[in-house]
Amino acid sequence: MKLSVIIVNYNVTQLLKNCLLSLQKYLKEIDYEVIVIDNASTDSSWEDLIPEFPKVHFITSETNEGFSKANNKAIKATKGEYLLLLNPDTEIEGFYMNEILNFADSQENLGCLGVRMHDANGVFLPESKRSVPDMFNSFEKLFTNFKKNNSKSYYRCDIDENVVAEVDVITGAFLLIKKDVYEKIGGLDESYFMYGEDIDLCYTLLRNGFRNFYYGKSSILHHKGESTVKNDLYLERFYGAMHVFINKYYKESKPLQYSFLKAGLRIRYKIEKIKLK
Repeated sequence: MKLSVIIVNYNVTQLLKNCLLSLQKYLKEIDYEVIVIDNASTDSSWEDLIPEFPKVHFITSETNEGFSKANNKAIKATKGEYLLLLNPDTEIEGFYMNEILNFADSQENLGCLGVRMHDANGVFLPESKRSVPDMFNSFEKLFTNFKKNNSKSYYRCDIDENVVAEVDVITGAFLLIKKDVYEKIGGLDESYFMYGEDIDLCYTLLRNGFRNFYYGKSSILHHKGESTVKNDLYLERFYGAMHVFINKYYKESKPLQYSFLKAGLRIRYKIEKIKLK
């Protein structure tokens, strides 16, 4: 089997249905499977999709242990040469998967690959292509209007959104990787409950000599924000994930960057907390 698509669902039944319909429509010419793992949704309506999509393998988790653990659990059941980690709030938009897989096959030391993402209004999502967080680009991301420049910033504004280019970090909303490579580097770090695990995976690939690609010739619709409730728990998980990253990679080896990033994250977290009130 060429491709295994893994989708972690949590309380987004209609979005998940649209995602599955897009796969059903556009992946007809590929030998693929789809595995949906439900992360203990409080809304059981996702179960109505089981008879509607008989070829999809549905897995139930008794508890919500986070995005990383759910993916790692589901991947144990996969058969494909390639894995595609796909968010349930995304939709494939064309018959381009063969082209992407052929490109992936042609690259030496392929790490992972992501595509161009846009929201429901057609607006490009800059997190489609990113740099590894460091002291300078993190300050730019946290405290400036970084999206409007053309520099090699946290969001790779120096790379046109429609081209194919080698980058450091792509998004976990659409992340293509060979299964043997995924297993070789240990999969997603389960220290991350949600957020940050894609940055960590991409950085781990780079540190192991692999190359990550942004494939801007193909795009997906990402209903950004529609599956996320912006509340105190969200802030704790989002900024907590960034702390996991800097503790893992910078605390011992780059103490100056670590102190700067820790302070910046703390300040930004307090700002966002105030906005919620």
